[in-house]
Amino acid sequence: MSDLADLRARLDRLEAEAACRRCLSDYMDICDRLDGATDLAALGALFTRDAVWGGAGDRYARDFGRHRGRDAIAAWLGSFCTDPPHFAMNAHFLSSEAMTHQAEGVSGRWLMLQTPTFHDGQSFVMAARLEIDFRFEEGAWRMHRFSTRNLYARPVSAWNAPVDIPAPAAAQ
Repeated sequence: MSDLADLRARLDRLEAEAACRRCLSDYMDICDRLDGATDLAALGALFTRDAVWGGAGDRYARDFGRHRGRDAIAAWLGSFCTDPPHFAMNAHFLSSEAMTHQAEGVSGRWLMLQTPTFHDGQSFVMAARLEIDFRFEEGAWRMHRFSTRNLYARPVSAWNAPVDIPAPAAAQ
């Protein structure tokens, strides 16, 4: 392979990874704000037509199930768009990223921390391992297989308590 072709291949891989990260970031951003105004078509467009979204392990397989196809995934996620919203507040944090390339696409894994408060006032801290395969379809990188496995979930007290935040004393 020529130097120019090698550079082009490396650039293509880096651009694919950036597009996959953006796809996942857009997904998390939408999921942080699920409500009656959520654009489910935009959410569904982040997945390939024949994508699979599934909970892995005993807990998440039971709690979330498995959904096949863009429309089925969007419809299931739409079930969280209630009035009042299922989540009064939700935030997802991703870390420990690792991405690899195969002939058919890009695969990645992440640790995810989620800090939801539900409409009934309960708050949780939850951690999961995400394994996601991306494919290039219809001119964009999209999620093709989304797997989430619970690491832990526990209730916590209210996240946004009206207390002073400790800070160093001001210099005199």
